Amino acid sequence: MQTTGHTALITGGAAGIGRALALRFAKAGNQVIAVGRDAQKLAELKALQPTISTIQADLAQASERQRLADQVPAISILINNAGVQYHGDLVEQQSAHVDRDQEIAINLTAPIDLIQRFLPKLQQQPEAAIINVSSGLALVPKQQAPIYCATKAGIHMFTKALRWQLEQTQVRVFEIIPPLVDTAMTAGRGKGKISPEALVEEFWRGFANNTYQLAIGKVKLLIQLQRFLPALADRLMRYGR
Repeated sequence: MQTTGHTALITGGAAGIGRALALRFAKAGNQVIAVGRDAQKLAELKALQPTISTIQADLAQASERQRLADQVPAISILINNAGVQYHGDLVEQQSAHVDRDQEIAINLTAPIDLIQRFLPKLQQQPEAAIINVSSGLALVPKQQAPIYCATKAGIHMFTKALRWQLEQTQVRVFEIIPPLVDTAMTAGRGKGKISPEALVEEFWRGFANNTYQLAIGKVKLLIQLQRFLPALADRLMRYGR
């Protein structure tokens, strides 16, 4: 995959993994469009790297996703990175429908919808890519984030099936499977985090070499544990360690 000369749309591009991806793609000579909900963080990103374009949007809303598709004329890379994670007990919090619906909308519905909206534009390019960000929790869940784990498992399987559907086209389908990353979403949770920048550098090497499923850092070990010692993998991941 060529790593330069693209127009890349990155959701959740104002902070964390998305911000690191935006800066890395811009550094490599790509036109970057960062999408996010927080206007201040988008402005900070723009100030840091003026070549990056920014769009404020709430991707939980179908109307906002349509506006985004209408506003952006052409892209060659779509990166579905935006995500939220809420902790809770479904037995004790049976009325927490708002968080549940938002988590599903942002983590699962939005990426699928954006892919469908942007796929005709991607197919017009000589080389294009869809990059979906899932999670190690797509493979082995943790007890306190059942909806998040379910949405990321959905993205993991959706990405694989989509890759098969597009394998005879010029649109390549990648998946980033992160470990625990040091972002605002994981503040106060877990140990042994990696930085967003370290994740992106590992991704970049695989992206350039057409490694379509990119298990980052400790996720490589998690995959082996799941295969050979699944009970141990469950025990280690259940409480978010």
